[in-house]
Parts: sequence; C-alpha cells; structure tokens
Amino acid sequence: MALIQSFPQLRSSPFNSPPPPHFPVRFAVFRCSVASPVTLNVSSDEIAGKRNNIRLGLPSKGRMATDTLELLKDCQLSVKQVNPRQYVAEIPQIENLEVWFQRPKDVVRKLVSGDLDIGIVGLDTVSEFGQGNEDLIIVHEALGYGDCHLSLAIPQYGIFENINSLRDLAQMPLWTADRPLRVATGFTYLGPKFMKENGLEHVTFSTADGALEAAPAMGTADAIVDLVSSGTTLRENNLKEIEGGVVLESQAVLVASKKSLIQRQGVLDTIHEILERFEAHLRAAGQFTVVANMRGSSAEEVAERVLSQPSLAGLQGPTVSPVFCKRNGTTTAEYYAIVICVPKKLLYKSVQQLRAIGGSGVLVSPLTYIFDEETPRWRELLLKLGL
Repeated sequence: MALIQSFPQLRSSPFNSPPPPHFPVRFAVFRCSVASPVTLNVSSDEIAGKRNNIRLGLPSKGRMATDTLELLKDCQLSVKQVNPRQYVAEIPQIENLEVWFQRPKDVVRKLVSGDLDIGIVGLDTVSEFGQGNEDLIIVHEALGYGDCHLSLAIPQYGIFENINSLRDLAQMPLWTADRPLRVATGFTYLGPKFMKENGLEHVTFSTADGALEAAPAMGTADAIVDLVSSGTTLRENNLKEIEGGVVLESQAVLVASKKSLIQRQGVLDTIHEILERFEAHLRAAGQFTVVANMRGSSAEEVAERVLSQPSLAGLQGPTVSPVFCKRNGTTTAEYYAIVICVPKKLLYKSVQQLRAIGGSGVLVSPLTYIFDEETPRWRELLLKLGL
C-alpha cells in the first residue's frame, strides 16, 4: 500500500527531472507490509494495551517452520490456516490465540516491541536480534530440532594451515590496526561480541546473508562466522572450525515477553498450557511402555526380582498388579502384570532381562505423553517472573 503526501520543503531528487515551475509539488512514497502488525504514530505499549488477543509468532518459511508446525501437531495444537498465503492463523485448542507467521528475526523484534507475546525460533536468532534484552525470557530452551551451532571458520590452507585454535588465531602477528582480521558474517552482534570477549582486538566485520563460505576464497574475508549443522559445506569449501571457535550452541526455543507474561491477561495461562504439552511430548519421545506377565508368590516378591535388573526400574519403579484367573472354580492370582517405561536404546536389553527373570507375553508400545505432577520449567519461569 502506498501513502502519498506533499512535502514542498524537500529538494528534488537528482534521479528525477525537475517539475514544471507552476507545479512546485514534491512527494515521498512510504511502503508498509501487511504481513505483520503495524504501528503508526502510536507506541507499541499503547497498541499492546488495546488488543485483547494473545499472539504467537512462528517462522514463516524453511525447515524451522516445518518442524515447528510438526511439533505443535504432535502436541495436539495443530495450526489452522484458512489460506496458506495468509500470515495469520489460529490454534483452535487455545482460546483467544492468534498465530502470526513471520521471519524469525521479526519474531524476536516484535516480541521486544510488544507486537507479539510468545514465539518459537532458534536460540541463535533470539541471541542475535534480542541482543541481551531483559524482556525476553527463554521458557523452554530445548525443543529438540533446529540443532546447529554458530562458529568461527577459517581456511584449511595458506597462512591458516597450522592454525587450529582460537588462541593460535589471536596470536598471529599479522593482525594489526592497519591489517585487521577480516570476518564475514550475518551475525553483526554476536560476532563482534565473541571476538571482543576472546581478546581479538584487530578485527573488522563485513555483513553478508548467504554464501559466506565463498568469501575467503574470493579474498574478501579471512574468516567467517556462520551457522554450522553437519560441517559438510565448510569442508567442501576448504574451511575448518577451530578449537574454542564455537560462538553459540543453538536449537529451537520457546521464548516469551516478560512484560506480556506479567501484564497481559491470559498470556501466563497460555504459556503454561503450551509448556506442559511440549514437556509431556518431549519427555515421552523415544520412550516405550513394556508390559509382561510374571509368575510369583506376591507383588512384593515379583517387584524384588524386577528391581534386581538395572534396566527395569522404569521412571520411578515398576508397576506390579495381580492377574486374576479361575482355577477349579476359585479366583486366584498366580501371575502378576509388570508395567515399566523403557528408553528406546534399552528396549531389547530390557525385554531380555524380563524373560530372564520369568517374564512372558511381553507387550511393547510407544509413549505419546508423560505428564509430570508439575513441570520444572514452569517453576523456573515463575521464579524468573518473581511470582
């Protein structure tokens, strides 16, 4: 949408022909995106105070967006989007919640400005664009996807061939005020901050958003600071990470505005529900319920046998209950059902141990949720808020 206004006091642009003398009109064109909440001549606090809905910001594109929607779906919080081209959606299970699809960096910026209340982005994005803002609170720091790390990388060849640590790099006599270390990065806050904290004084930064790996080969930079997942792209471009060169370990996080949590009605309850659903699902990931029947004289005797095996303890211990059957017209309990929770990596070993102590009819099924009496992260959040 274009807004056209007259400004007679402005000079004409050198790229435009001067207007005729009898039309002394100047104009400026301002563009605003309809893809995000917009404030005009009103502070964010005033706008935030007037709206009653709760806003959750999600990544709009890429793998992070796909994985975030999948996590929400797994937690029975499917996002309902009428039109895939729309930037606003809803989660029907949570009343009064709007979902806004934004670029990750805009999610962080709008959490700071008050245009969003809650967001899901990478920790690297929160750290880079939040820049230590105390209003941003990490509610859940490990959502289990988007794993990567922000790292310094240098060429494997030339003057860097024998440089294998950040200390080696800092001690190179080449770097002076006249010839500083040139670093290409899109992280213009975290990059300089990391260098300063590690004693590298003579460093200059050039900004870039993509294809950073080519910069050293092109001669436009000596090193790069970029996100690394597997490291394959670095190796294919003859670059290497060095000891002490990791700036930040990152994955998807749940982040919220402290001001919104305290001041906006319903936000704290909403984040509590989202957090509990996330915690229950993530705790259950890779866990299996194992059920077996075992002959025994009593529940206590069977429990002793089960607990003698290190892989059969479960979350808090096995559940042992009698299995009743008819014998000569009499109801008896000769067998007991054993129920335990087992991690995937210990599943086969646990089944073997159950068989070894007399278990039979072993049933295995994956777990979907494990709800604690109260999630520890909720208690931590309340402490951060002083509640």
